[in-house]
Amino acid sequence: MAEISAAMVMKLRKISGQGMMDCKKALQETDGDIDQAMDLLRKKGLATLAKRAERDTSEGLVVSKIGPDGKTAIMATLCCETDFVAKSDDFIAAAQTLANFALACKADEGVENVLETSADGRKFSDVLTEIVSKTGEKTQVGDYAKYTLDGPGLIGTYIHFNEKVGTMVQIETGDEAMAAVDALKQTAADLAMHITATKPLALDKDQIDPEIIEREKAIFAEQVKNKPANIIDKIVEGKIKKFYTENCLLQQPFVKDDSKSVEQVLAEAAKQAGGEAKIKRFVRFEVG
Repeated sequence: MAEISAAMVMKLRKISGQGMMDCKKALQETDGDIDQAMDLLRKKGLATLAKRAERDTSEGLVVSKIGPDGKTAIMATLCCETDFVAKSDDFIAAAQTLANFALACKADEGVENVLETSADGRKFSDVLTEIVSKTGEKTQVGDYAKYTLDGPGLIGTYIHFNEKVGTMVQIETGDEAMAAVDALKQTAADLAMHITATKPLALDKDQIDPEIIEREKAIFAEQVKNKPANIIDKIVEGKIKKFYTENCLLQQPFVKDDSKSVEQVLAEAAKQAGGEAKIKRFVRFEVG
C-alpha cells in the first residue's frame, strides 16, 4: 500500500472540499490515486443522496442571475434538509454555482436540463453529488426558470432578505431606449418585490384557471345561501371582483402605494420613460 502523506491529503481536500479524515480514508482505499479517490468521494455523495431520497428538503436558497447583456436572466432554488446546512459556506457556494450553470443552460425550464448542463468539464449533477457528500444531507434543485428577451424590454428580479423567496418579471417596452430609463428599471425591481410579497395567482383574470373561479363562486354562494335569492348573484359577483383584485397582479394595489394598482404604476413609469410597457410574464419561487 502506498504511503499517504499529509501533502496528498491536503491536495485532495483542496480539490474535493471534503474533510481531512474522509480524504485520507479515500486515498487509503485507492492506494494513493487522487483521481480514484475523487471518484470514491463522489460515489459517497451519490450513496448519501440515494439513502436520503425520501427526506424532505424544506430549506435552501433562491438564486438569480442576469446575463452580461441584460437580455437573459434566471431564477432557481437549491434545497436541503436543514437551515443549518442552508447557511453553510459550502451550500451557499453551491447555490451560486447553480446560478452560473442555470444561466448556461440552453433550456428555459426543467430542473433536469440544469442538472445535465456542463461547465468547466463537469455537469451540475456532479456539483450536487459533491455538496451532498460534504453535508450529508439530501440536496436538490427545486425550481428553475430562464427568461430571454425576444424584443425591447427588461427583466426585473428580487430576492427577499431571507433568500428563501424571490421573483423574476419580464416587461416589454416600445423600444430599447425606454428599457434603459432608470425610472422603468426601478419599477421593474419594485414590481418583482411586490410579487414576492403578494403572491398573485396570475397576471390578469383571463389567466386564472376557470376551475378555480367556479370553485370560488361555489364557496361564495355557500357563504350567502341564507340571503334573499334575488341578491345572491350580486353578492357573489362582488366577491369575485374582490378575488380578482387580490389575486390578479395588474389589479392588485401596489405595495409601495396602495392608492394605485400595479397596472397604473407601470403605466406611469412607462409614460415617464417615453412610451408604453406591459408585463409579459412573471415567476415566483419560494423554498419551504
